[in-house]
Amino acid sequence: MPVTALLSRRFYDKFGDALVNELVELLNQLDTTYRSELRQINEVNFARFDAKLEQRIAELRGEFRAEMQSLKAELIKWMFLFWSVTVLLGYLLK
Repeated sequence: MPVTALLSRRFYDKFGDALVNELVELLNQLDTTYRSELRQINEVNFARFDAKLEQRIAELRGEFRAEMQSLKAELIKWMFLFWSVTVLLGYLLK
């Protein structure tokens, strides 16, 4: 939604309606053009940011899965040790 440039009445009186209206139209066209360009730049930057974010999330998921596998192996080792000692003590105390 373009913003309409407004100029003072003194400006109109000094330079005339036709010239000032042409200037106002030019300023509005520039505003529209710059807004459009800014929107395009923002969309490109957001797409780049989104791609980097997705890549980083994928990397973190991989790291998390590897860590979970490591913890799972460690837990299984300790569970085996605990149950082995429990069975051995149960057998020895009979």
